Amino acid sequence: MVNEYTGPPPQEMETFLPQDGKNGATVYKFTTVKTDVEANGTAQYDPFKERLKLEHPTTDGETLTHLLKASLGTGILAMPVAFSYAGLAGGIIATVLTAFICTHCAYVLVKCGHTLYRRTHRSAMSFSEIAEVAFANGPAWGRSLGMPTSYCIRYGLFVTYFGTCAVYTVIIANNFQQVIEHYYGEPLNLRVMIALLLVPLILLSWVPNLKYLAPVSMVANLFMGVGLGITFYYLVTDMPPVSDRPLFLPVMQWPAFFAIVIFAMEAIGVVMPLENQMKTPQNFIGLCGVLNQGMSGVTLIYILLGFLGYVKYGDKAMGSITLNLPTHEIPAQAVKILIALAVYCTFGLQFYVCLDIGWVAIKDRFTKRPRLVEYVMRTILVTAAVLLAVAVPTIGPFIGLIGAFCFSILGLLIPIVIEMVTYWDEGFGPGNWIVWKNVVVAAFGMIALVFGSKSSIQDILDLYA
Repeated sequence: MVNEYTGPPPQEMETFLPQDGKNGATVYKFTTVKTDVEANGTAQYDPFKERLKLEHPTTDGETLTHLLKASLGTGILAMPVAFSYAGLAGGIIATVLTAFICTHCAYVLVKCGHTLYRRTHRSAMSFSEIAEVAFANGPAWGRSLGMPTSYCIRYGLFVTYFGTCAVYTVIIANNFQQVIEHYYGEPLNLRVMIALLLVPLILLSWVPNLKYLAPVSMVANLFMGVGLGITFYYLVTDMPPVSDRPLFLPVMQWPAFFAIVIFAMEAIGVVMPLENQMKTPQNFIGLCGVLNQGMSGVTLIYILLGFLGYVKYGDKAMGSITLNLPTHEIPAQAVKILIALAVYCTFGLQFYVCLDIGWVAIKDRFTKRPRLVEYVMRTILVTAAVLLAVAVPTIGPFIGLIGAFCFSILGLLIPIVIEMVTYWDEGFGPGNWIVWKNVVVAAFGMIALVFGSKSSIQDILDLYA
């Protein structure tokens, strides 16, 4: 009997390994185990499914309503003055350009947010959190800048929107004062009018979330729409020939145009709060997304009012087109009341930005009865805004200066910096086109910063001259 040699006896480890004999050779099969990151890879994580867990998510229509109200503020009434710096055709071109850049910067912010959601497995972030996370996950040289940038965004937005709330209080009181004085025949104290708004504004601030605030924004849009409709009636009545106004004015005057329109149209502070409350946040951006729909409509209304107002009044157009309307006529008085009511309803949306920032800052310190603490904070913030307006009714130019500084930086410059940091490792496209695009946006932002600040400083000097 011949014994065949079958090789050395198996080692201890080999008895536990699965084998696959092929052509007399022994092949050991190994199966690699995926890590947690590999098993739950970035491509498989869908942050938008987490939005289904929101207690009161907003629909696309409700978000669109809020966006329209945020962008259709009192700044639209200054569009005829803006056109007086650019001309009829120049004003149309410059308005479209401004709207495109403002919309693009908002789009960039949301797009970077969605990218960072997937990278960090989070379903929502605020403006300041996006900046912080982008730097923390970006190039090594910028990782220490995340927290300082976050603080600058947070406090910049808070100061700007808190000041806006105070200015809105003055605007509401001022419009009602003008109408009441016309019929009452006696001058009224503006500070008293402002103080009387305290309780109504506190009640508005108690609306718990954006879901329930949507009908208020809808009513505000209705008031503003009717007020603008009456204004359009005045503008087209006995309107002089279009040929009486220049199509283009010197380009050196255009920066003043951009300064007015950017701060009228800019709504960067409400973009992420609106996106964070959406049931379907993926619908916020895209070719036919909520952002593009809203800004397209806003741009059209801005162009119409600016064009018709400039044709009607030319260089005599005032800082608010309502000041050109005859004060003794009832329709013109109705415009003032409607705009005052629209601004009152808009107060809640502007206030929500302050509330969101303030509550995030203190909520971890008040784990017991958080709802009570939140409503106490709402009341304190509104009271502080009203007291500021009572103390300084002429606060408008000062807030305009802060807005010129903050909106040009926060609305135009910070989003493109976030984009550069977010996609630093992925590259900036063929020929680095994203870099060149952002250089153009940065130049536009610097123009807005310089000329917007200059205009606001001049307003302050005129006020105390």
